[in-house]
Amino acid sequence: MATGLLGQSALSATTNTTVYTVPTGYFAVFGISVCNRGSTTVTVRMSISASATPTNAEYLEFDAQIGPQGVLERTGLMAGAGKQIVLYTSGTSVSVSVFGIETSV
Repeated sequence: MATGLLGQSALSATTNTTVYTVPTGYFAVFGISVCNRGSTTVTVRMSISASATPTNAEYLEFDAQIGPQGVLERTGLMAGAGKQIVLYTSGTSVSVSVFGIETSV
């Protein structure tokens, strides 16, 4: 059982990136923080999905804009075993952190 930081990534532009996967036998309660380190506005897609390629129904955010040096946070999220936290960004210089707790089922 992990607590605190569950996953981190510096995202590649225009690529789906799985930042965290809930382990078998667990569920997770977590928050996601997305930071634009760059000097131009970027768009971000965020999902809790069954695979590394989210379906339309799995998006929490779709092309949400984050301004220069801006942050987008989502808290109070939950996901079951095998679910993946997948993010996508239009640009470079975007970091994401997933923080929370895993609890056995």
